[in-house]
Amino acid sequence: MRLVLVTDLAGALEPCGCTKDQLGGVDHFGAWIRQSGAAASSSLVASAGPMFFMDPTLGAERADQDRAKAETIARVLHSLGLAAFAPGANDWADGSLGLARLAIAAEAPAIVPDRPPGSPSPPFVSVSVRSLGPLKVGFVGYGQPGAMPPPTAGVQDAVKQGVEEAKRQGANVLVALAAVGRGEAKRIADAVPELTAVVVGSAKSSGDANTTAPQGERVGDVLIAQAANHLQSVAVLDLFVRESVTPGRVVKFVDATGLELAQQREDIARRIDDLHDKISAWEREKSVSAADLQARRQDLAKLEAQRDQLDEKPPPAQGSFFRYAVKEVRESLGKDPAIDADMLSYYKAVNDHNRAAFADRVPAAVAADQASYVGIDVCSSCHPAARQVWNATSHAKAYATLSTEFKQFNLECVGCHVTGYEKPGGSTVTHVAGLQDVQCEVCHGPGSKHAAKPSDPTLLTGAPAASACLQCHHPPHVEQFDPVARMKEILGPGHGMPMK
Repeated sequence: MRLVLVTDLAGALEPCGCTKDQLGGVDHFGAWIRQSGAAASSSLVASAGPMFFMDPTLGAERADQDRAKAETIARVLHSLGLAAFAPGANDWADGSLGLARLAIAAEAPAIVPDRPPGSPSPPFVSVSVRSLGPLKVGFVGYGQPGAMPPPTAGVQDAVKQGVEEAKRQGANVLVALAAVGRGEAKRIADAVPELTAVVVGSAKSSGDANTTAPQGERVGDVLIAQAANHLQSVAVLDLFVRESVTPGRVVKFVDATGLELAQQREDIARRIDDLHDKISAWEREKSVSAADLQARRQDLAKLEAQRDQLDEKPPPAQGSFFRYAVKEVRESLGKDPAIDADMLSYYKAVNDHNRAAFADRVPAAVAADQASYVGIDVCSSCHPAARQVWNATSHAKAYATLSTEFKQFNLECVGCHVTGYEKPGGSTVTHVAGLQDVQCEVCHGPGSKHAAKPSDPTLLTGAPAASACLQCHHPPHVEQFDPVARMKEILGPGHGMPMK
């Protein structure tokens, strides 16, 4: 039987797509769930830590878009069999009724120590017992109470009480979903040794920075399970039962994973991630030979084989056992068609909403002594060679990459695909005429004063620092981005290089 464990999803529907083979994406996760169904007779998905929202509060500007995304995540997780979740502080961003609606849409209870006053139960419970083949899994734990009054029981007491109630309901596998951080999770494991596993989520999170998955470890006989955030990976706990199962009697599992090899596994995983990033970058580099690229792909395959061999420890001769692994969620897993369609509906709906909601939002006025944005056509009248170079770059197609996917009015995307976004005399969400794509003035600054007096080179930035690229090309959108090396991709004769 299989438990698929998600930690700190935090509103990450998918990575931005700026580079190939980025980690994450609920559509890729869904594809893997469907593909791996034959690996276990039955499975459940559970989550700990912030799930629906990236930040603990909803900004006024993005509130509607973030709510729509949270609703999409809820529907997707319902389709994938979400059994229960321990909410982080972020999940209360839309209030207790907002979280209740999301939990109902996901058809999964929120594990919290106390039910918020005036909120429905379900979906707020302290224990949820679900069937998993012949087993009954008791999901207990500690979800953050948000802005609600402090719980009557402390973290460890709440888990202990949940365990007793789960056993009364016939549970024979006990899993704590804990949105409390790793240190507190280990204390839970130490205090409640009957648990099979503690799934570690953060109490709250903020921003789009990515984390890496720590290796699994045991505190006594209790597994500490944690994946990377933003659905870059999921933790997979496979349970193999070799004994008769009695309601309420807890099954003990021994480790058949080789968790003592965690450091080796972590080193290999780090090298695999590094190679994935490098191969993605080298595929764009014309200077890298096909033979070198193929050699690196072979290196990657060897490392992945080494990692898999570490997970092939023989099972014990007798008794029930578990195998634990962290599975990366990558583009290569494919897409689940139904989830892909749901995501497309979300992007279309957000596009239509934002087009209307921000229709009257115009750029701020330019101060009398400041320059305004004029657009690339004005620049091209004096710099035709530079324009020809720009036409051949990805910057010239930046806006089209959004519009073809119904994302051109998406607040998470548009700012890095237009010129002068949210700057005086520049562009806004919907007012982008003449400033679509990553044009000259993104790097050289607003050009109205230079256009009026071309002989004065001090009126704009002549040779911008490569670090200017990092305004958009930074993690998690682009990993291992070398702005100095990549600057060559946007230079050419008449644009940073001598005319031939």
